[in-house]
Amino acid sequence: MRICRFITPDQSAPRFGIIQGEDIRPLKQDETFANVPHANTDGRIPLTTAQLLTPVAPSKIICVGRNYKDHAAELGNPMPPEPLLFLKPPSAIIGSGDAIVLPAESSRVEHEGELGVIIARTARHVRDDEDALSYVLGYTCVNDVTARDLQRQDVQFTRAKSFDTFCPVGPFIEMGIDPADLQVTTRVNGEVRQQGRTSAMAFPVDYLIRYISRIMTLNPGDLISTGTPSGVSALHDGDGVEVEVENIGTLRNDVRSKSS
Repeated sequence: MRICRFITPDQSAPRFGIIQGEDIRPLKQDETFANVPHANTDGRIPLTTAQLLTPVAPSKIICVGRNYKDHAAELGNPMPPEPLLFLKPPSAIIGSGDAIVLPAESSRVEHEGELGVIIARTARHVRDDEDALSYVLGYTCVNDVTARDLQRQDVQFTRAKSFDTFCPVGPFIEMGIDPADLQVTTRVNGEVRQQGRTSAMAFPVDYLIRYISRIMTLNPGDLISTGTPSGVSALHDGDGVEVEVENIGTLRNDVRSKSS
């Protein structure tokens, strides 16, 4: 089941819907993420008449650093003994088709293609004997865009990861898939730069949900970005970057400089 977030010309407030063929079946306004698999819908809207938005509007974006051994190695970093967490602000989110803007403050902006996890219901102190994946609504594609020079300069990640447009997400939320062994591929101008499988993650999705929920409450709609495989490289004005996750889809964004 594929979920989108959209607006129509006659209704400016964003709504969630289930994509079926060439139509959207809008979820009733009072439906919660936890009820989506059995949700009531309000008729049908042709996809051609809707404007698709970012598929989530999270209260927070929790990212995992160095979750792939090969990526940690390419940057000369040791693997952490526990998940290395950092936050991106919701203001960094853009959707598929929107432009990644290169800030004047950085001379080295890089792509990081990742699997994104969308939370369905409140998760707090998830126990070891619970099914952590039962807290998941579905999965999406994320590009954890990073100003690498600023990351090295600042040591901590906040500035390097938080510029506006530095969190492309989308194009949809895909439900009912197993996140354990999905291929993550990033292309720049059609050339494959990153390719890895989620089975290579040091800390898999269920572990991350339990770990994060013991630090902070995960709210419905929150986004976990699970880390990137090796192959990160610089983005330049005029590039086109794609993040494709197996069984989910492809997130596409053009790149432009702030002055262009």
